[in-house]
Amino acid sequence: QFIDELTDKLKLNLKVYRAGESPAWQEARYGKLWEQGVEGIEKYNEINKVEPMNRALKELKAQTWFAGLRREQSGSRAHLPVLAIQRGVFKVLPIIDWDNRTVYQYLQKHGLKYHPLWDQGYLSVGDTHTTRKWEPGMAEEETRFFGLKRECGLHEG
Repeated sequence: QFIDELTDKLKLNLKVYRAGESPAWQEARYGKLWEQGVEGIEKYNEINKVEPMNRALKELKAQTWFAGLRREQSGSRAHLPVLAIQRGVFKVLPIIDWDNRTVYQYLQKHGLKYHPLWDQGYLSVGDTHTTRKWEPGMAEEETRFFGLKRECGLHEG
C-alpha cells in the first residue's frame, strides 16, 4: 500500500524487478537462507536484491542510480562519497549527510509520510526475514541481518 501511495503522489513511472525464483521455490531449494549465517544471508541477498538490481540497470540501460544511504546509519557508510561509479554506472547519494532530523523536516515540508513500519520500531526496512525492530540499547546497524552485517550487497563493490 505505501509504495502505491508514493507512486501515485509522486507520479512515478516505477519499474519493479524481483528475483527470478519465487520465495517458496527458494526456500524449497536452499532452505531458509537468512537463517544460515553470513554466507546464507549473502546468497539470499544476491538472489533477491543484487541480481534483480543488476538486471534492472542492464535492461533499463541506466547511466545513473540514486540511493538513500546516510552516514549516520552505519560506520561502513561514514566515508562514502556523494558520487561514485558502481556497476559501471554513476551512483549518487544525495542525502548522505542528512541526519534523522533533516529527514523529518524534509518529509514535513513536502507533505510526505514516513514508512508505516517506522512507528512500529523499524528504523531500517529491508525485508521480512532479516529486519528487526529497534530496541533500547541496540545500534541501528543491529536491526538488519541480525547484526551480522549491515549492507545487503547493493552498496558493496
